[in-house]
Amino acid sequence: MNQAHTLPDPDTLAPDALPQLLKAAGDSLRLDILRVMKRDSFGVLELCQLLDAKQSGMSHHLKVLTNAGLLAPRREGNSIFYRRAYLAPDNPLQALQQQLFATLDREPLPAALSERLKALRGERALASQHFFADNAQKFRAQQDLIASYPVYAEQVGQLLANTPLPDNHLALEVGPGEGEFLPVLARRFKHLVALDNAPTMLERAQALAAERGLSNVEFIGGDTRALKAHKVLADCIVVNMVLHHTPSPADIFQDLSAALVRGGALLVTDLCRHEQTWAREACGDLWQGFEPDDLSRWAFDAGLSEGQSVYFALRNGFQIQLRQFFKSVNPLQP
Repeated sequence: MNQAHTLPDPDTLAPDALPQLLKAAGDSLRLDILRVMKRDSFGVLELCQLLDAKQSGMSHHLKVLTNAGLLAPRREGNSIFYRRAYLAPDNPLQALQQQLFATLDREPLPAALSERLKALRGERALASQHFFADNAQKFRAQQDLIASYPVYAEQVGQLLANTPLPDNHLALEVGPGEGEFLPVLARRFKHLVALDNAPTMLERAQALAAERGLSNVEFIGGDTRALKAHKVLADCIVVNMVLHHTPSPADIFQDLSAALVRGGALLVTDLCRHEQTWAREACGDLWQGFEPDDLSRWAFDAGLSEGQSVYFALRNGFQIQLRQFFKSVNPLQP
């Protein structure tokens, strides 16, 4: 890909837009803030923890980066989370902004910062595990508050049936919940792996599999990082209503892309971005859904191409997105 970019035309810019961007990028701490946001978003206190900074100073830096069009804020419950901004292609500063991000991403994070980032994601994951451990008996009732399995089951089944796959040897379901989709996958694939980092939920899925006589299912405890150790290489991966519970959805895409065969498909069902903040406390949600562009960008960064997309609204005000992604069959491509 040609990395050459033409400089923005100053005549089409707001008078202070280019100076703001250049000034914002001229500080080492602000560059570190942009680095850690390569594939994630963070709250102010999380960034203070990661970068060993005071809250007042961090808030100032975030304001500078936001005003320069390098960060975008979004509310998650009572907190404001920040992530990289992505300017429209026709914005004169878009090429410069993207080149800045690409340059920052070429260098690995300092070891100490990388360790703090790993620890923070571990804290997020632990909070999610504790929620499901404490609320396993209420899982179905909580699920019904937003979107229970029957709400999207038919659409996911249809999308799976319409997905071209290289083989039907192995399928993987991440976060199977109570295991309701496992019989659908078990009928279509010779082997099936069910992965969940919440032991209580994994036990429930195992109980359903035993009840239904599913003899071709292997259950693995852990998150998507465990797939490499178990040498999982799937023709199809299904992730139903899981991403909004995960510490770093972008990292999930990276892990799952590595666990797909060439030509394999990743099917994702999740909530579209919403403002119903009660879902965080009632249902253990870490994220209030996602913009479709979020999933598209994470998939692209993980070397996946887009297939079909289906969107449908629910009576309670939520909207669900069903997304289909493929790993390239060309070994020369990511």
